[in-house]
Amino acid sequence: MTAGRPRGGLGIGAVLALLRADFPDVTISKIRFLEAEGLVRPARTASGYRQFSSADVERLRYVLTAQRDRYLPLRVIREQLDAADAGSSDGGPGCPAGGPPRGHRVTRDELLARAGISPDALADLEQHGLVTPSPGGSYDHDAVQIASTVRALADHGLDVRRLRPFRAAADVVVTAARQGRVDDVTALSVTLHTLLVKTGLRDVAGGRVSPR
Repeated sequence: MTAGRPRGGLGIGAVLALLRADFPDVTISKIRFLEAEGLVRPARTASGYRQFSSADVERLRYVLTAQRDRYLPLRVIREQLDAADAGSSDGGPGCPAGGPPRGHRVTRDELLARAGISPDALADLEQHGLVTPSPGGSYDHDAVQIASTVRALADHGLDVRRLRPFRAAADVVVTAARQGRVDDVTALSVTLHTLLVKTGLRDVAGGRVSPR
């Protein structure tokens, strides 16, 4: 082994190889950028070599997935990771900021505080069927996640009324689950959503649709 190389953990090249199976576009520069932004903090040897732990790799997977699949900005992802680090989530970086442990329920005021939304915003979420309280008025882990995600989308100017198709698409999958066809319908729904997004972005890039 070359002197000064890490004896524990993974070097950045090994991490790149692990990530590229799921994220073919990732580069060493991208990993370094995420480190510079404080989203991952690998240990360093005395000679300055990075040592990534398995937790670091999973953290990177979460960041890349959140960017690719949920279109979340780095600021929001950083908030989620910081909340997980502080122990306010269910113990891992795959949980949005402020999420209670699974199985634990929160009050209305606790949801507002954890998700960072106003009472009026929560009322809109309930009106459009995106969040539903229990008969006793409490909320579960998923409700906090949904509210946090909608808040992040609102930061980009997306009105909650434009999110109703997400509820409708989810209902299609739920109906398929009742009929024992959830895997096929879920895969086809994801494929359709991806194609529609790609088509829309291509039209914007081509000047056929004005960006809003």
